[in-house]
Amino acid sequence: MSTEINVHEVYTTAETQKLLKVSNSTLKRLLKRGLLKANKVGGHYRILGKEILRLVSPELEKDAVQSYLNLKKKVVNKINKW
Repeated sequence: MSTEINVHEVYTTAETQKLLKVSNSTLKRLLKRGLLKANKVGGHYRILGKEILRLVSPELEKDAVQSYLNLKKKVVNKINKW
């Protein structure tokens, strides 16, 4: 398995555990607290690569949120002019 996390890839809990280099109990805790978002498929968790990246790189998320807020502000200003 490559150590590069693909944004569009779907990972199992075992793969995620290896990528994050955390124990099984730590991964379960991250999932339970909602710090790592996942979907259950057939009773097993599946985690998107973008969720793993969000967890390890909060700066990336801050940049994305800021871009969204800037775009939202432009749209609201445009609508208010009507």
